[in-house]
Amino acid sequence: MKALITKKIGMTSIVDENGVLTPVTILSVDDNVITQIKSVEIDGYNALQVGAGKGKNIGKTLLGHLKNSKATPKTLKEFRVDTLPEDIKVGDSLSIEAFAPGDKVDVTGTSKGKGWAGTIKRHNFHRQRKTHGGKGNTRKPGSIGSMYPQKIFKGKKMAGQLGHTKTTTQNLRIALVLPEEKVIAVTGAVPGPKKSVVIIKQAVKQ
Repeated sequence: MKALITKKIGMTSIVDENGVLTPVTILSVDDNVITQIKSVEIDGYNALQVGAGKGKNIGKTLLGHLKNSKATPKTLKEFRVDTLPEDIKVGDSLSIEAFAPGDKVDVTGTSKGKGWAGTIKRHNFHRQRKTHGGKGNTRKPGSIGSMYPQKIFKGKKMAGQLGHTKTTTQNLRIALVLPEEKVIAVTGAVPGPKKSVVIIKQAVKQ
């Protein structure tokens, strides 16, 4: 299984052997410890539960669940697999060396929250004119319905919460892997603010 729980550090740029400047996102990789192995016979599906980081004030219920792995992670994630590896057990760690430069990965994170936004910022609406008798508020959305159907359909583009949603960017390329520094560099931008949790796994669409 090629997947890791990482933490976003920030962006920088690197120069490859051809002299091409490439923007990359730096991801820090803590120890990814397997805390539970789920199987089809017991749970109905195959999956590995992985924990990363060091948590604080962990409840007794979760501590009991984690006692076999001898880990106190801050983040727990579950990765489904088609078949369970035969040589894996609870307490083992996932290696950063599973990834190599050139691999294609899908990166999942929580996008930056931007609060309550109007239709112009949220949906790229055009504003109304400001000249020649234009209305006072030029940024309002305009008509949202009529006599029929006398209601607003779900999905209508209106003002609302922007950002802070689960977002996946597909087919990014791994530019650099530094096992000693526990760092992975991924080409391009990654969703989420600095210090946020980011999941990288093998790309589904290659």
